[in-house]
Amino acid sequence: MAINHEHQLTVLKDILSEHQLDRSGTVAECEQIERLAKSLMANDAIHSELKQTLSHIYTYSQTGKNTTDLSSHIDQHEQQLAEWMNQLT
Repeated sequence: MAINHEHQLTVLKDILSEHQLDRSGTVAECEQIERLAKSLMANDAIHSELKQTLSHIYTYSQTGKNTTDLSSHIDQHEQQLAEWMNQLT
């Protein structure tokens, strides 16, 4: 069953929040962030400013899933994670 864009945003915020709070994550989470961001960017109901944020989140997830030290990657993006959480709200 497909979920609507509001539910996708909620799931995306939940995963990013966990990264921000726990300062850790998994490759599977990065892959899920990537899929959610890609799907939301393709959705016409999402305004262009949010699509720009989603593009940054997509890049974050791609880099994260390919890094050898995901915790360090998350730490390096601490400020961006906080900003993205505000923009997704």
